Amino acid sequence: MAVQVQGSVLGNTNTLLCLYKAPSPPIPMLIPLRLHKAKRCCFVAAHSTSSTKAAPLSSNHRESGRPLANFPPDIWGDRFLTLSFDISELNRCSRQVEVLKETVKDMLMASTTDPLHNVLLINLLCRLGVSYHFESEIDQQLTHCFDALSKLIHCNDYNLHAIAIMFHVFRSHDVFNKFKDENGEFKVKDTKGVINLYEVSQFRINGELILDKACAFTTSQLKSMVSRTSPHHAHYIKNALYCPYQRGVPRLEARQHICFYEKDGDIEARNDTLLKFAKYDFNRIQMMLQQELSNLCSEWKEENMEAKLPYARHRIVEFFFAATVFYFEPYYARARNIYAKLISTLGFIDDTYDAYGTYEKLQYFTEAIQRFDIGAVDKLPTDYLKFLYETILNVHNKIEDKVRKEGRSYAVSYTKNELKEVALAYLVERRWVHGCYMPTFDEYLETALKTSVAILSVCQALIGMEEADETAYQWLINTDNKLYKALNVIARLYDDITTNEAEEKRGLVCGTSCYMKQYGVTRQEAVEAYREMIEVAWKDMNESCLKPMPVSHKVALRALNFARLVLVVYMKDDGFTRPELSLKDVIAKVLIHPIPL
Repeated sequence: MAVQVQGSVLGNTNTLLCLYKAPSPPIPMLIPLRLHKAKRCCFVAAHSTSSTKAAPLSSNHRESGRPLANFPPDIWGDRFLTLSFDISELNRCSRQVEVLKETVKDMLMASTTDPLHNVLLINLLCRLGVSYHFESEIDQQLTHCFDALSKLIHCNDYNLHAIAIMFHVFRSHDVFNKFKDENGEFKVKDTKGVINLYEVSQFRINGELILDKACAFTTSQLKSMVSRTSPHHAHYIKNALYCPYQRGVPRLEARQHICFYEKDGDIEARNDTLLKFAKYDFNRIQMMLQQELSNLCSEWKEENMEAKLPYARHRIVEFFFAATVFYFEPYYARARNIYAKLISTLGFIDDTYDAYGTYEKLQYFTEAIQRFDIGAVDKLPTDYLKFLYETILNVHNKIEDKVRKEGRSYAVSYTKNELKEVALAYLVERRWVHGCYMPTFDEYLETALKTSVAILSVCQALIGMEEADETAYQWLINTDNKLYKALNVIARLYDDITTNEAEEKRGLVCGTSCYMKQYGVTRQEAVEAYREMIEVAWKDMNESCLKPMPVSHKVALRALNFARLVLVVYMKDDGFTRPELSLKDVIAKVLIHPIPL
């Protein structure tokens, strides 16, 4: 749902589309964001020719055969294979959704007589995770409301809560000046207003001082409110501070808001019909996702991947969850299946480079990936590499056969090309370890931004979307594209913060260590610098919603959802390596436990 205004794409809080602006602060390490073709060509053959002298790795980094990781086993077992499905319950939920949907639609159409009520209702539909049912209606209504936005705000005495919600939907930061006192400080009157002002400050872009100030102010206020408010509101505040809505996983955010909305003390303001609709719809989608996952697990088990690649992480459940972050709507079932298979295969590739293959053999493997042809399999030196290579070809070829019928084989072609570049970058990182070489941080970033697999992951996610035409792929892989830079930075730096200490113990080259070496700082200072760079990237992603782009909002939203995925995966720990420490509870909320009706 988006409103086209003067060549810009604006949307409600559930559909803000984000790119990246090249940062201008004094953070020199963000300059080398592009992997140049000339350097890529040399990946297999030579060490870096960087003019910056790099320090050699210590003896602890010396490669002794293989940097084995001893990854923990899959934590789910056959749980999703043995799930008992109550088809009658699914049908009951579906019937309730269809009936209530018409009632909610009538409410939405009736709300247009009051612009403020209309905007508040649209925001609530988004927060409850049901706005996808009314995309065209919301599009039309936002277009109408946006035309009257300026007059609506300045001619009415709306409170901070109302203005914050309008900002969520329209993204017009100047309106907050009216809530500052003569000293330029924000005036506080209501808890909801502070919470919503905090949430909308997450949409700020670089240079928006008023929203930077709003974010700092509301963060401080909310932290102080936790100890002097009700347990219900304290829980709500803690969740917002932990992960703002703009950066949250859609299904998880919907579940949490449904629970908060139900327990809200303002009973008169609660709409029980809308609450019931949201609950039934959440449970209906959850049951559909369970069926999809069960079928995927069954298919994956038949491949016997754990026996054939015992050194790798087997995380089909976690990777399917990742697919639901990209898109949860029922009509994207095929897209989820495609993405889950591709990202699982990519996980095997990653672990082969990082945790098992020797440098010499990986050179042959990398060369084979550049060919992407079955004829290259005979040149691979070991059975496990041959099996993995054949798996890569088979998965991509089967998917290509499916989309070719739609005239979209280009989607797989672009994805293959991205995989080739990622493989080359993987080999560079492995060569550093093999040669006991520690690059400068700038040199590290040139390669590590590619091995973040941000662009490759979004390419994979777009394959199953009919809305993603060839223009979408050209836009995505354009290295001058702000989105390209933002996603790589966010993915790489979140990953580094969480995984670097463990990887360093295994002798791998770690970004934070490179940063510490180049800038002469402690690990804590390096992590703080990382977080500052991440904030710059998030702000610049937000800026894109104000600028025209050649793709639909549905396509661009997948990029934003990738950034959200990265955050939830690395929030507490490495979710794909040790899901029991971070992702297990999230997956249970989204895919296992229904909301009590």
